[in-house]
This record gives sequence, structure tokens and C-alpha cells, in this order.
Amino acid sequence: MKAPPTSLALLLFILFSLISISSASFPWPDVPDPTGFVKCLKSSTSTDQISQLLFTPANTSYNDVYSFSARNPRILALDRLTPAVIVTPSAESQVQAVVICARKNNMQIRTRSGGHDWEGLSYSSTYTRAFVLLDMINLRSVIVDPVAKTAIVQAGATLGEVYYWIYRASGTLAFPAGVWSTVGATGLICGGGYGPLRRKYGFAADNVVDARIVDVRGNILDRRAMGEDLFWAIRGGSCSSFGVILSWKLHLVDVPTKVTIFTVMREEKQTEIMYPFQTVAPVLPNELDIRVRISTVVSNASTRADGLVVQLAFTGAYLGPADELITIFNTRLPQLGMQRSELQEVTWIEALMQSSFFPLFSANYTPEDFLDRTFLADIPTKAKSDFVRSPVSVPGLNGFWDKLLEVGAGEATVIFTPYGGVLDNYPESTIPFPNRAGTLFMIYTRVLWIGNTTQKLEWIRSLYDYLTPYVSSNPRRAYYNYNDLDLGANPATGIISNIAARKWGSSYFANNFNRLIAIKTLVDPLNFFRHEQTVPPFSLIQDM
Repeated sequence: MKAPPTSLALLLFILFSLISISSASFPWPDVPDPTGFVKCLKSSTSTDQISQLLFTPANTSYNDVYSFSARNPRILALDRLTPAVIVTPSAESQVQAVVICARKNNMQIRTRSGGHDWEGLSYSSTYTRAFVLLDMINLRSVIVDPVAKTAIVQAGATLGEVYYWIYRASGTLAFPAGVWSTVGATGLICGGGYGPLRRKYGFAADNVVDARIVDVRGNILDRRAMGEDLFWAIRGGSCSSFGVILSWKLHLVDVPTKVTIFTVMREEKQTEIMYPFQTVAPVLPNELDIRVRISTVVSNASTRADGLVVQLAFTGAYLGPADELITIFNTRLPQLGMQRSELQEVTWIEALMQSSFFPLFSANYTPEDFLDRTFLADIPTKAKSDFVRSPVSVPGLNGFWDKLLEVGAGEATVIFTPYGGVLDNYPESTIPFPNRAGTLFMIYTRVLWIGNTTQKLEWIRSLYDYLTPYVSSNPRRAYYNYNDLDLGANPATGIISNIAARKWGSSYFANNFNRLIAIKTLVDPLNFFRHEQTVPPFSLIQDM
């Protein structure tokens, strides 16, 4: 599973092109031309067809199209620049035309698939430069081959759509990805993509067989045409830095006809349970996904005047029968006090839909609900992430509970997601997402963006500061799919210092960031595909 080294051709290209790149005139003039872009697009495609897929602020439906896939309402409430033009292509040739016309008219591109983007960088901008939103919502077909155990998934498909069509083709096949059905499959894969099958089959990006991408010149490339370097980069290294994904060919994995799911709530002995959990969970059988969702609730178990208590909600699934799972828990993690009545045997599609992972669906669900992009509530949040490589101490956990009790019931959620399993077999260079062997678990933290938002932002940053001694360091790591502008951002114009970019890039990609820069230099040397946290090309101009 070792990733191939950066090719000699790539290194030679970079060596001979550094001077020309660093001295090239910057490609973005001060004033981009939305009018010229629209004219170019109409002349490059069928005018009648593209007119129905193109929206400007002058269109009455512009706001509806823009906000429909904005899955984090926090972004809509911010003072952000919105697109000068929205294009919702229905054919690959139209995507090519968007890239070509944007380059000709100095328009930057933001590409949106599902819209679950914590900082909204796929559809809004903190810059002041007009841009095109390439919304892939119309390109979302999913074609499953149950015999070959593959699926061809267009860039605009959500996880729910992927899961539904796999279910329709086979009850014993699955794709290792996330649990939130309205997440875009492309965005998830582009950042790595973890889910309940991670410890058995790895990440979503590990299970990509091929891909089709539009490059900076408007060419459509598959894996063979793009080469192994670029194919490596787009599986976990930020696709938006390198081009526009059109589709993926995915490897599907086997699941049993019945799996066991569970949701276990505990409101006492939190430290007694969580301290051993940190080291036991990563070495449990590979077939077991378990994570713990931590929040504050009002409870009779509380001794506080406000009635608050920290609640631990252990959720997950086991690729096996309930009787096996209860034995595993009682033997390996007796502190949890798992009861057989807390386990339920269901099909895999039922496991994805029921509250074993998150309380997403009502009891009256049907698999067809996976096709509804508005089925789940959009929650306004500010989020952060961390990776833990040594267990948090008992005093550290006790202080952590105190921090959570500083906010109201349900206003913050923290999720500990254990790693281990097959992930321990992957070196950090396998794909750009580096957090494999040596990682005990990931921490995801979010706070609801309601009420006093300034206070909420201060609180989540203070929790992040509190966790500093207990999480990874040099660099302190974060998950690219939980993007966080607190880590840093590229400037709006000019050459990007690689040293400055490493302030955020090394957090997401560790040492893999160097290879990503090299590949970016090869495929997009003038940095056409650019936003606040895109990988920059190599620059001879660095911070002093």
C-alpha cells in the first residue's frame, strides 16, 4: 500500500520551470469580466440550453439556486462575496466550456457538489474578486455494476444517492464513506472521506479506481491520461486545487446481509469510561465501528444548579451478529456496561438510515429518502478538528467536561472517532490525507451558530486552545473536509508564499503538502484554480 514516489518527470519539470513561473506575469488583472464570460459561454455551447443553466443576480431564481445547496446556513449569514455567475452544467462539454471561458475572461471558479463545506469556500468568497460558481447538481448519475463491484458516480451525486443506487443493485455491497446523506460524494473523496467502514476497508479515497477531471486547459483526463501523480493528489488532497472532477469509478466492498447497530447513552462515570476507551477502541475488531458523540443535556443525573450534565452517546455498527458484539464489549470494554437490549440487527441500508450513527431519520424512513437533498436539517455551525496520538489524561478529560459545560444544552457537539484497524497498515504517503498509523482517534468539534455568535466563536477557540497539550503537534493536524480558516488563508492576489501556505497546508496534509505543491506546479503553474485554501504552485518568492 505504499504510494509511488514523485516521478522523475515531475521533478525535472519543476526544476526547469521555476524561473519562468516565478517571473511570469500574474494571470488575474484587477477587473474580471463576467459579461465576457457569459458571452463566451453562450458562443461555445448551445445558446438555448446554456441559457437555462446560467444564472446571474438579475435572474429571479438566482438566490434560490445559490442557497439550495448551501448546507451550512452560517455562511449565508456572513458578509461574503457571492458568485457573479452560477452555471449548473448538464453535460461534460459545458464544464469544459466554463473552464475555458473563465480563463479567457479572468474569472476564478468555485466548484460545488453537495455543499457541506464548513467555511463555504466552494460557493462563497472572502475575497472581493468576482467569480463563477460551477454547481454540479445536474451531473449526479450513479451506475452500479454489482458483478464487477464498481460504481460510476458523477461529481454532483450525494452520498445518499450513491447509497441508494448501490442498495438497489445489491443488499450486500457498500461504499466506505460518511453517514450524512446530503454530503457530496466528490467533496468527501477529495478530502479523504471517513465513515463507519473505515477500520475494515479504509477511506473513501482509498477505494477510488479511476476518475475523470477537467484540467486547466479544458481537457478531460482519466487516470491514465492524468498520470499517477495527479490521481494521487485528487484522492484526499483538495480536488479544487487541480481541476474540476467530472466523475469517479469506485470500488465497492462486501457487507453481510445483517449488521448490528447500537446507540448507548451514558450520563455518569464519563472519565471512567472514556479513559480506557481511547486505547481500547482502536484495537477492537476491524469489523466494528464505534464513535462517541459528546454533548451537554439537562438531566436528573446532574448535581449542578442548571441541571446540565455531559452525555456520552456511543454509536456504531458491527459487521456481524449481536451475540458476538455483546461478548466483545463485555470482554474488552466492560466500563461501558453494554446491554443486549441496546443492540439491533438490521440490513446495511437500514444501518445507514437509523440512529446508530446520528439521529438523522425518523422511524418512518424509506430508502427513497436518501434521494431527497433537503431531507436533513441544515445546521449553522462553526467547526474544528484534531487528531490524537496519545490518550488524553484523566485530568485532561475532567477539564474537558468542564469546558463543555460552559455552553448550554445541545449547543456544542464533540465526536471522538477511533482509528486503528486496516488504517494502521497504510503509510502516511498512501494518499494526501496523512492520518493513518499512530492515530488513536479524530476529534470533531462544532458549536451551533445561534444566539451570541461572537461568544460562540470565542468558546470554540478556547476549547481548541485547551486541547493543545493533548493532540498532535508539529504540525497540529486537522481534517481538510472540516476546513477551518482560523488555520490560515491564501491572499486574494499575487504569488502565494509556500512558507505562508504551510501554516494551514501542513495541518491538513503534513509532509504530503510538499508533493501536492510539486504536482500543482506541474498541472496549474499559474494558479488558475485558486481560493483561500487551495494548494499553491511552487514559488521562489518566500517569506523572509
